[in-house]
Amino acid sequence: MSKPLSLPFDPIARADELWRRRWGPVPSMAAITSIMRAHQILLAEVDAVVKPYGLTFARYEALVLLTFSQAGELPMSKIGERLMVHPTSVTNTVDRLVRSGLMDKRPNPNDGRGTLASITPKGREVVESATRDLMAMDFGLGAYDAEECAEIFAMLRPLRVAARDFEER
Repeated sequence: MSKPLSLPFDPIARADELWRRRWGPVPSMAAITSIMRAHQILLAEVDAVVKPYGLTFARYEALVLLTFSQAGELPMSKIGERLMVHPTSVTNTVDRLVRSGLMDKRPNPNDGRGTLASITPKGREVVESATRDLMAMDFGLGAYDAEECAEIFAMLRPLRVAARDFEER
């Protein structure tokens, strides 16, 4: 859990006010600062939930991704693409999950230089338990109802499109 600051004022609103006085109004500064703080809060909360399973949220996401695949395995390159992370991060994440007994790795028979990562039965058990716990705490977004969560998703989508995370159709 993120440690409550319990400040007697909103430090981001204060920074916005001071920013306006010094450089003029820049609403994007307050927005990005709020998004970054929300990221810190949410990551701390979800990491606290998955930590008892020996996971970080990044490792949890990798396990979940494999549960979505038909065979329970994917090429490492595909994992990086789907999770939108650098190949080095994928290797680090998968290697840690292999050491934990939650994933296995083997050469990809369809790509002589590639590697397949697969979820183990223990990995499936862990991801099911961790998912129940994360759903019970609404992935840290319990302050919002379902409609507001959909609005957040919709509001952030244009940013992801502009970054070319995917092709909008």
